[in-house]
Amino acid sequence: MAEMLVALGLLALTLLPLSVSFVREQATARALYHRAVAIAIVDGEIEALAAGGWRAFGPGTHEYTVRADAAKNLPAGRFLLTLTREQVRLEWLPATRGGGGRVVREWRFPATDRGADGPVRGLGAPGEAASLPPADDGVPETARPTEAP
Repeated sequence: MAEMLVALGLLALTLLPLSVSFVREQATARALYHRAVAIAIVDGEIEALAAGGWRAFGPGTHEYTVRADAAKNLPAGRFLLTLTREQVRLEWLPATRGGGGRVVREWRFPATDRGADGPVRGLGAPGEAASLPPADDGVPETARPTEAP
């Protein structure tokens, strides 16, 4: 009987740390999964913003709604879009710790588009509305139809 109790005690002493490591590994795997999903979403959205989607937003910081269905697999948190004179910045901020961590992507406007004031004219001037540059759709100005006089 005593031998059986010693054997059960040894078994418990070896399985307890093993079970704790499994729980820790599961939490790490979940956090890495959330981070991978957030990276994929932010990368896709920053590409859409770089393609001209940024023009729908004014200067400053905005809550950003993503179109990806995978966002429902993320823990509670929010996406923030920041539009400045030189760049567009999109970040995922989880509400709680263990949500995979913050993911940030930035896209800088090409130097040719910036000009003196950047592509968002008047950014930073209080009370002044931002005027956005025309869309660069690859059509030369000479090929665009003109209005009749």
